[in-house]
Amino acid sequence: MEKTAIILSTLFLTASALSGCSIDSGNTDRIKTEDSSLESTSELKWWQKINAYEIYVNSFQDSDGDGYGDLNGIRSRLDHLADLGVGAIWLTPVYDSPMEDNGYDVADYYSINTRYGTMEDMDALIREADKKGIKVVMDLVFNHTSDRSEWFKRSSESRDNEYSDWYIWRDPKADGSEPNNWRSIFGGSAWTWNENRKQYYLHTFASSQPDLNWENPKVRDALYDVANFWLDKGAGGFRMDAIPYIKKPSDFSDGPADDSEGRCDIHMMTANTDGILDFLREFKEKVCAGKDIFTVGEANGVSPDDLKYWVGENGVFDMIFEFSHMNLDFEGSETWCKAGSFELSDLKKALTESQIATASNGWYPIYFENHDKPRSIDHFFPEGSDPVLAGKALGTVLLSLRGTPFIYQGEELGLTNVSWDSIDDYNDLNSKSQYNIAIKEGFSEEEALSFVHRFSRDNARTPMQWDSSINSGFTTGTPWLPLNENYKEVNAENENKDTSSVLSWYRRLSDFRKGNDILLKGEYNELLNENKDIYAFERKDTSGRLVILVNFSNKDAGFDPAEAGVTDNEKKILFSSYGDNEGEKAGSIKSLRPLEAVIIGE
Repeated sequence: MEKTAIILSTLFLTASALSGCSIDSGNTDRIKTEDSSLESTSELKWWQKINAYEIYVNSFQDSDGDGYGDLNGIRSRLDHLADLGVGAIWLTPVYDSPMEDNGYDVADYYSINTRYGTMEDMDALIREADKKGIKVVMDLVFNHTSDRSEWFKRSSESRDNEYSDWYIWRDPKADGSEPNNWRSIFGGSAWTWNENRKQYYLHTFASSQPDLNWENPKVRDALYDVANFWLDKGAGGFRMDAIPYIKKPSDFSDGPADDSEGRCDIHMMTANTDGILDFLREFKEKVCAGKDIFTVGEANGVSPDDLKYWVGENGVFDMIFEFSHMNLDFEGSETWCKAGSFELSDLKKALTESQIATASNGWYPIYFENHDKPRSIDHFFPEGSDPVLAGKALGTVLLSLRGTPFIYQGEELGLTNVSWDSIDDYNDLNSKSQYNIAIKEGFSEEEALSFVHRFSRDNARTPMQWDSSINSGFTTGTPWLPLNENYKEVNAENENKDTSSVLSWYRRLSDFRKGNDILLKGEYNELLNENKDIYAFERKDTSGRLVILVNFSNKDAGFDPAEAGVTDNEKKILFSSYGDNEGEKAGSIKSLRPLEAVIIGE
């Protein structure tokens, strides 16, 4: 969702809280998942064997010269995706929308935004992608609509028409003020006055995004009809946006104030309210049952004890995106000027806990980038890191963990953040808001801009870098957002020719992963968990064992080969991001060079 970057996830999956995990008493450096072999004895589903790929439609490929990406542009780049082993593309919303929140304000779920093309273009994309073994996954924005939706227009007209209770309306307090003190995720009151009804309506996000009333069965049925419409079109599944907010508490009382205006965070008051799973079970029954699709929910705030209700055979989704490894900079809020730092141990802990939590209960969507976060190279590695080596290092983790990898556009090229000179150069509304917050907190303009450089969502939204021509082959017109200045060197055409590029590395690992039972089905165990520079883990099943070692530092990092279980001279270095020691015996390696990633096996 456009708002994910300003939602603090509270999903903390602790190893001790999960029944399916233990510490291997024979090696205290090895965190083990006992039940992960269960999955290896069963047949995986198609979506567990592929790479998924998120497309930020505005910025992927423009086909008509208007400066915005579109559906026909995506269709023209399907070969690039197929070569990456992509079996599903998740499109950010392409529905009719006034685009106040880049499509996450839907006016009509049954129409295509003219910026992106026509329904015929959508049909052609689904058809052509399917021929290449790629399913199109739609982004379902079901917590709210645009205020320009016909549903909301009708609901706003009066208190007694058939749409009157399709949204959440409340009378003002006795003094005429808002029904409660909830603060929207975009800041300010979560309530907006409507003169026609003489009532306030609730919006978790922007005032132009009124929340739907899921308590009304007619609303739920209408949304299920939308989902089934897209399945009938040939969609291969759904990413469910902002799902934790669809259920509201029955008591709309004030919450504890946490800002100078006396407001409280709506996320704390509404996320994952009791009863939400009843709604989602109904969605699963009326939309997903009996269909060969997958669903992935944006469901922050799910506790370990409740995970079994959310994912897996008896859950409501096939996967859920959680943010424990993405929000390591933040404690308590996502105010950029208050962000801290994190150690590799924090990242290792978060990833291992997520692997453990889904070892025998559900499936994990692996990701390090999306359209709401900065580029991963700048986020997870020290300043000044070589972007090629860093891109390969994180790509190694992405494509070696247990679960379905979700690649975000440009991640396979090793794209990095931008550092524009002025806040006026940025398009992202949240970047401008965070800049102003920093100024109010007493930071200088230079300091405020540095926070924007670090966290802006525009970092991930610059147009895709296809070649070194003008506008990098993205558009023949004026791009809606400036390109990263490094596009003449860092682009798909150049990397396609370079066997040592990030793109070539992704393709090699994707080919290796395809059909590899160890990577697809094998259990995960963390190794060297006390090492401060190296993230190490093994993947193994009855057919063999692979050891993945990744140095996240800009210095040589030593380790004990015995602790990593790589002293066997029958094992070899299968992959090395430096490329000069592949094929050598595993016993010869006792340290990793800066940002080096290796995979060891037989």
